Amino acid sequence: MAVQKKINIQNKKARFEFEIIDKLVAGIQLTGTEIKSIRLSQARITESFCEFNDRGELFIVNMYIQEYMFGHHFNHKPKSERRLLLNKRELKSLRKDVEAKGNTIVPLRLFINDNGFAKLEIALAKGKQNHDKRETMKDRDNKRDLARIKKNFN
Repeated sequence: MAVQKKINIQNKKARFEFEIIDKLVAGIQLTGTEIKSIRLSQARITESFCEFNDRGELFIVNMYIQEYMFGHHFNHKPKSERRLLLNKRELKSLRKDVEAKGNTIVPLRLFINDNGFAKLEIALAKGKQNHDKRETMKDRDNKRDLARIKKNFN
């Protein structure tokens, strides 16, 4: 197994299901086998979401990181809650927005930065209605048709 240079695991469903209001980049508290699995691009964030605990810490829930094949008895649980690392000001502002306005926090992408740390791009988002989703699908189809016409024209 070769380690890839660029790790960029995306949550494509989030942009379809939610209207993005604000974006932040957060660190993740991981164990050794978890970061090794992420570096092998063996993680999924499609069904995951973020929530606060009673002490005001932000956790990502339902994020799947496959067990590391050479981990043996030191391996991690694939779907455990993982703490997100943000400063207090960011946490307080996010919590206020989630509680007051009925918004939610969804992960958009998981990547490894230049220093080798795993980072999670999270977004403050509001759920879309069905008619908004249909509009998004129409826009996507129109863009695809336009690109096809431009390609055939050239």
